Amino acid sequence: MTLSAQHEDAARIRADLITAIILIALGLAVTYLSWTMDRLTVRRIHPATIPGLVPFVLGVALTLCGSLLAFRSWKLDTKAGGVALLNLLLSWQTIRVVTVAALALVYTLGLVGRMPFWLASALFVFAFIVLFETVLADRPANLVRTLIWALVVALVAGVGVNYVFGQIFLVRLP
Repeated sequence: MTLSAQHEDAARIRADLITAIILIALGLAVTYLSWTMDRLTVRRIHPATIPGLVPFVLGVALTLCGSLLAFRSWKLDTKAGGVALLNLLLSWQTIRVVTVAALALVYTLGLVGRMPFWLASALFVFAFIVLFETVLADRPANLVRTLIWALVVALVAGVGVNYVFGQIFLVRLP
C-alpha cells in the first residue's frame, strides 16, 4: 500500500469516527424527541399508532448504526488520521462539495418561495453550470460559450420542471 493510500485510509477512518459521533447525537435526539411526543391517549388512539413510533424506531436504528460505525472506526483509528483528514478537508474535492451544498441551500432557502419556481430553478441550474464548467473545473471551458450554454439549459430546465410537475403530475409548486 502506498503512502498516499495509507493517508486516504487514515482520513476516511477519522471521518467515519466524526460522522459516527454526529449520527449518534442525531439518533439520540430523534429518539428523545419522539419519546416525548404527545401520545394522543385522550383521543383513544391505540398505542401502536402513536405519531412518534416511526421516528422512535428510526432514531434507535440511527443510534445503533452510528455506534457500530464508531466502534469500527475507533478500533481502526491511526495517529495520522487527524492530519490526513485536515488535508482532505482542504482539498479541491471538498471545495466542490461545499459549493454544491451552498448552492442547494441558496436554492431551497433563498430562491424557492421568493420568486416563481421556474425562475428559481433556472437560476440554480445556470449558477451550477457556470461554476462547475468554468471556476471549479479542472480544465475551464470558454466563458462566453459556457454562459450561452448555461442560459439555454437553465431556461429549458426551469420551464420544463415547472411544466412537468405543475401540468402533468399536478403538483402545486411554490
